[in-house]
Amino acid sequence: MLDFFYSIDVQIFYFFNHSLSIGFLDKFFAMITNVNNWYIAYIVLLGIAFIKGGLRGKLAVAMIIILIIVTDQLGYKVIKEFFQRMRPCIALTDVLTPLGCNGTYSFPSNHALNNFAAATFFYRLFPKLKWILFITAFLVSLSRVYLGLHYPSDIIGGAIIGSAFGYIFSIAALKLEEYLLSTKSKQLEA
Repeated sequence: MLDFFYSIDVQIFYFFNHSLSIGFLDKFFAMITNVNNWYIAYIVLLGIAFIKGGLRGKLAVAMIIILIIVTDQLGYKVIKEFFQRMRPCIALTDVLTPLGCNGTYSFPSNHALNNFAAATFFYRLFPKLKWILFITAFLVSLSRVYLGLHYPSDIIGGAIIGSAFGYIFSIAALKLEEYLLSTKSKQLEA
């Protein structure tokens, strides 16, 4: 049964890695997969949330930093080490790797884990942003398959785990916001 699912995973992988492979997409996915290309956008968006978002924005900034540290380390140091699934660019032949084959283990994709954690977290706090958040998370995650670094199941696993953590952290942020606002209103009444 596992062989059946693995064969589907590999077929879908080769579809994205081979059948869709064109120069424009190589450049596009190489650009969006590189976290260094996102730092300015992250700083600007977190700055806006902190300055304009009131208490919720300030909590969002603090909590997202903690969330990404937790999910990144969990994926990289715990889950990948537990499963030790080789990247497709190591395990398979004839894989197109426009950026080379770096890293060893593939499950889960930390790009998917972190991006879906952030998307779910921010969606719960700022629902109007849902489309941009989830489209971005999806494209960054898809880039990992296209670039030969992850199987589709690595992306799905990362998205599920990340979304779960994003949801849990959003509950904590909303409860903390509720507590702080009620404490503040009680202080004003006294």
